[in-house]
Amino acid sequence: MELDVNGLSYREVNDWLRQCERNGVQHVILRNVQGQRYIGTGLSNGMRIDIEGTPGNDLGAFMDGCSINVYGNAQDAVGNTMNAGRIVVHGRAGDLVGHSARGGEIFIRSDVGYRVGIHMKASVEKAPLLIIGGMARDFLGEYMAGGTLIVLGLESRMISLTGNYLGTGMHGGVIYLRGRVEPYKLGREVSIQPMTEEDWARLRRYLTPYCTEFALDLEEVLAAEFTKLLPLTSRPYGRLYAGNVGEL
Repeated sequence: MELDVNGLSYREVNDWLRQCERNGVQHVILRNVQGQRYIGTGLSNGMRIDIEGTPGNDLGAFMDGCSINVYGNAQDAVGNTMNAGRIVVHGRAGDLVGHSARGGEIFIRSDVGYRVGIHMKASVEKAPLLIIGGMARDFLGEYMAGGTLIVLGLESRMISLTGNYLGTGMHGGVIYLRGRVEPYKLGREVSIQPMTEEDWARLRRYLTPYCTEFALDLEEVLAAEFTKLLPLTSRPYGRLYAGNVGEL
């Protein structure tokens, strides 16, 4: 099914999508999207949503199993608190991509903005995966508690893979950077660790669908040097919130 959303409010668009979900529709196309927010919020039936244009904030928020493909750029908070499914953006995305994501996959072809991957988390059953084809701005992986974040820097104009304060407050999960990172960019809560065979196997598994989606050469992507970042502790700010037991 198709819908031309030109001139429609985000409520009208999302009401139509929920009706499609209730009717068991498996594939929809939204044309002329111009900043409508919350597209795909809370959907869970495995429906595929193709978007032509630029969706607004909170694309796929709380999503629990659908797939969204954006043939263009996306605004802020893509995949906010998503639980399952896949979001693919064939362009750039704004700030807060993957905010508090608990599962699912987010593939961004080009650059992202600030505070991407903030509060990402994982459980025994699932963990989020966020792959960025270009570069990320400041506070990447801030307070990250789980999951995997990969930055590839594939854009030829790239000067640096990330901005400053990389991994600030990070206390779980892992960040992989395709290339080197300047030590001054790192938050005090993370450290560079050596890559292992398990890391390379994990990267191959994660990057295979990404490279397939964007018609990239997997072997060429993997041929570069990668940097692995891990948190120094699972409780970086424990002393700020818990006093000495003997003093209580």
